[in-house]
Amino acid sequence: MKRFAVLMALLVSLGAMAQKQNGHKMHKGPKMDMTPEQMATLQTKKMTLALDLTNAQQQKVMKIHLDEAQFRKAKWEEMKAKKESGEWTKPTSDERFEMENARLDRQIAHQEKMKEVLNDDQYQTWKKMRKHKAMHGKKKMQERGRRG
Repeated sequence: MKRFAVLMALLVSLGAMAQKQNGHKMHKGPKMDMTPEQMATLQTKKMTLALDLTNAQQQKVMKIHLDEAQFRKAKWEEMKAKKESGEWTKPTSDERFEMENARLDRQIAHQEKMKEVLNDDQYQTWKKMRKHKAMHGKKKMQERGRRG
């Protein structure tokens, strides 16, 4: 009887661990169900809280964030359409280089725009926030990869 109880406890625990995890949905991009305007508004408000932006700065930052959000949304929709139609293929090394190069060019341009809008203290704080977010994001992705 004792062996039967241990065996049942083992089977129940294995069954519970084998259940599907309903954690983060990897296939869906962050906040991609929102409109670009909503994403830009949230980003701008978070920056306003963190950097104490003036109204003029908020309007300029909102425009920058809106442009970025529209670009990201368009790229996401394009990729989603390619995957659904089945015409998406793994990029070659040259295509990957071009995509990475374009991404870095956009980041440099974004950084220059932010440098024009923010004062020196705000800009330094913004750079620290971005660096922290990038490192934190890398760590999260590595943890997700380990979990499967």
